[in-house]
Amino acid sequence: MRRCKGWLWAALLGAGLCLLPVGATLAQRTEGDRAQAQGAYQAEVVVRNQTDGEREKAFTRALAQVLGNVTGDDGAAQRPGVREELARAEDYVEGYDYRQDEGVSATGAPSFQTRLVVRFRQQDVDDLVAMLGLPSWPQPRPKPVLWLAIDDGSGPRLVGLGQVNAARSVLDAAKSRGYALGLPAGTAAEQAAVGAIWRGDTAAIASLSKRYSPPMQLIGKLQRSDGGWRADWTFVDAGKVLSSWQTSSVDARKAMAGGAEGAADALFRRYAKAGTAGPPGVYRVRVLGIDGADAYLRLAGYLDGLSIVRRITPAAAAPDALELDLELASGISGFARYVSRGGTLSPMPAGEAGTEAGIATFRLGAR
Repeated sequence: MRRCKGWLWAALLGAGLCLLPVGATLAQRTEGDRAQAQGAYQAEVVVRNQTDGEREKAFTRALAQVLGNVTGDDGAAQRPGVREELARAEDYVEGYDYRQDEGVSATGAPSFQTRLVVRFRQQDVDDLVAMLGLPSWPQPRPKPVLWLAIDDGSGPRLVGLGQVNAARSVLDAAKSRGYALGLPAGTAAEQAAVGAIWRGDTAAIASLSKRYSPPMQLIGKLQRSDGGWRADWTFVDAGKVLSSWQTSSVDARKAMAGGAEGAADALFRRYAKAGTAGPPGVYRVRVLGIDGADAYLRLAGYLDGLSIVRRITPAAAAPDALELDLELASGISGFARYVSRGGTLSPMPAGEAGTEAGIATFRLGAR
């Protein structure tokens, strides 16, 4: 690592070897193999082989990535109701391809990695987001300017368009979160502003960034620290600091990638819209077709298996019907859309026999 001092930039603009830890590989697609993820509704995941079982597991990971891209929420896969849909990820797949990445390890030995590139149906994913009441970070999304200064021991230097490979990890991390970062042109005036980055003068950087659109800046300084790398970040939107954070790693690429993660979180908190499935809460529902203990147990088991349902409380019973208070993670409209996709419960239109005004009514289907 220390041998890179003095010629870090030349190495970064080439293969980036100085920022690779021992044992890391340089990925390069094999000639003629051009499959790669493009857009928020596609994802790439590493697979061990091309068997059906491995592919099904990869579909689950890929859909989790896509939900994070579409919603902007990095924790979307952990929200109620999502787990069951991830298990059915194949139902959302439009197509897929494999890509073989070939690289060279630090010892010079060849290295190979297989990636599965998955394309999901946009409308189905959008319907899933709406059904589960997930938040939505609208498209098109802004492209903040990345003002990054790196000091490897020779003094801080600005990463401009001419040094794009030096910032590849943070640019790719932004792409994986469903948005893009831009780099300044690297003019003499911008190079001279590296001191403002280093001392945290966000106003000076915001002023210098007026030639770019939108008026958003991700400002970072990366330097050596305790045998590794430390990056200090600030995200500015229209002159206002939205967030500041720090990332560190023995791998400079990982320390840089944390800048894109923090910026995505800040943008999500500011611009994401609430889901359309309605607010979480306790809702009274009426279920028809409860003609005995077996039907009741089947209904209870079904509802208990839905992560969107947090609590079930029996409220009233009538011949062939049962009223329940359901504590839901989303609104009743989202619940209705969710259960209507299966054959266990079917929403009943208002006004039909057995329905009551103000109470969502469902019918338990036959086995």
